[in-house]
Amino acid sequence: MKNKYLKAAAPVVVLAVGFGVVQLMAATKPAPEKKEEEQRLVSLMYAEAREQAVHLAVATQGEVRPHTEIDLTPQVAGRIVAISDSFAEGAGFEADETLIQLDDADYRLAVAQAEAGVAQAEVLLLQAKAAATIKRQQWLSINPNREPTPLQVNQPQVEEAEAKLRSAKAELADAKLNLARTQIKLPFRGRVINRQVGVGQYVTASAALGRVFATDRVEVRLPLTDSQLLELDLPMGFVATSERPGPQVTLSAQVGREQHQWWGRIVRTQAAVDQQTRLIYAVAEVEDPYGKGASSGQPLAVGLFVSAEAEGVQAHQALVLPREALRNADKVYVIDENNRLNIRTVEVLSTSENRVVVASGIADGERVVTSTIANAVDGMEVQPVTQLARK
Repeated sequence: MKNKYLKAAAPVVVLAVGFGVVQLMAATKPAPEKKEEEQRLVSLMYAEAREQAVHLAVATQGEVRPHTEIDLTPQVAGRIVAISDSFAEGAGFEADETLIQLDDADYRLAVAQAEAGVAQAEVLLLQAKAAATIKRQQWLSINPNREPTPLQVNQPQVEEAEAKLRSAKAELADAKLNLARTQIKLPFRGRVINRQVGVGQYVTASAALGRVFATDRVEVRLPLTDSQLLELDLPMGFVATSERPGPQVTLSAQVGREQHQWWGRIVRTQAAVDQQTRLIYAVAEVEDPYGKGASSGQPLAVGLFVSAEAEGVQAHQALVLPREALRNADKVYVIDENNRLNIRTVEVLSTSENRVVVASGIADGERVVTSTIANAVDGMEVQPVTQLARK
């Protein structure tokens, strides 16, 4: 009976001992080490701000206008018999190219009549001179020791015949000039703005045939403030000369998907202040804007609105940064000596495609961030990666 109870209690005892051993092992197991996660720093590229003497850029804008723009008018009347393909809206033409041909039949007839008048006047002059010679000889044969008066040798008749010949030649020259004017030409290379006539139309002298402009050069009227004039060293009423050329100007505009640039020079400034804007206007010229002065084949077209930038002549001590360092017009991110980000507000003097010139807000040698950063927080710790070379 006793053995029977022992057999029944043995499994219970084994389970109890096993449970106790497991609890003992769990209680004596060393606690796992706690590892603190390291914060991952943002890597930022930077460049050092450098103080140097710079020439500030003067920025303005204006509209391209032709230097020469005229209404094309004839000097003689007539019916239009031919119009050149070059005389079409937007087309270009060369200097002394015949744009419109008027009917010249009447003018050719006038030339022929004038030539006949010249021939007749020459005959009359020869007759008058022959008669004067005969009368002189007759006078001297009768009065060898006395000089005849001009009237006695037909001198007034000779002078009258000479005057008539000069008049006939002048009429011939006028007839030839009118004949040449039936071919309507211009002394410059240009473009056509509009055409107002057609073949078969009769036009009178001074009638409007169309409007054209020269393409040898174009102008851009640029508004400037007093400080900008001072920066460029341009007085009111300035006119450029070979000894003192005006400052060079870079003109730029977006045409299609590309940014284009053209180069010109300020040639004069107004001598009066504009009453509406209270600004002074300077005029910049670009030579051959449809030819050699074009930007990669893109002409500086009349009517185009462009931005203009000219470099000042006065040197200023300022801090120069890469263009990528400027954010939100007047903010710069600076990495301090503890590798923490400082958001600074700076006073911007000038900006260009490659650089920013600031007057205050940072110091010489400070590291400014040039790479992009999302959700920048003042005081956050960062990792400087490399230093970019300034352009």
